[in-house]
Amino acid sequence: MSSRDIRRKFGQNYLKDQAILFEMGEAISANSLDNFIEIGPGLGALTNQINKKGVNIIGIEIDSKNIETLKNKYKGPANFRFINKDILKYDFRNLITSHRIVGNLPYNISTQIILNLVKNVNKVIDMHFLVQKEVAEKISGTVGTKDWGKLAIKIAAFFESQILFDVPPDAFDIKPKVNSSFIRLLPKQNITSNLAIKNNLFKLIDLAFISRRKNIKNNLKNLDVDWCKMNIDPSKRPEELSLSQFIGLAKEYSV
Repeated sequence: MSSRDIRRKFGQNYLKDQAILFEMGEAISANSLDNFIEIGPGLGALTNQINKKGVNIIGIEIDSKNIETLKNKYKGPANFRFINKDILKYDFRNLITSHRIVGNLPYNISTQIILNLVKNVNKVIDMHFLVQKEVAEKISGTVGTKDWGKLAIKIAAFFESQILFDVPPDAFDIKPKVNSSFIRLLPKQNITSNLAIKNNLFKLIDLAFISRRKNIKNNLKNLDVDWCKMNIDPSKRPEELSLSQFIGLAKEYSV
């Protein structure tokens, strides 16, 4: 298998535009004693932006060849540890302290990675990711829009999201066919009650969007919801319900 085939398999599109990398570094703003996890550091383009004295960086990289390159390349000034592992198999629950999470995410698994981190929100200080622009828009969707769907609502229950800036295909060495966006996710305050119902909330959201063309009453017909009690118009489509309404349903009804 050629190196290009391997990179395609792992979804590796490396950033080469130094101006954009600098802008990403400014947005992240690494400080001494920060603990970072970088997802898919590749050859270290984004790593360079957080490589500062006193910073602790765990780089999780699926490509063993890249791991060797990174180990040889980085001896400081940050404190480095590189792990050869599939990020989807990394257990964030084992982290002793909360971390800042950064990465140029592989487009084919970016939503899986983010949802896994949503489930581990108590281990996250903040997250900065480069993702496909379409995914960024779905993450930051608002009520009543086409982007207010399963992904946006699940993330909104635990994080504030912000699209910081867009990145064109020309910024990469292998140009993707789509535009990208750099996003920031910050854990919300007072999410303990949401964490307590997280699994049921996610199941309910999935059920609510089983058909976007049908109204919420139809999609949740098996739950026998008292719509008057919940103060929800049952004729509304799922994208018309607010986050608080989904949370209210999840607290009242088990899926």
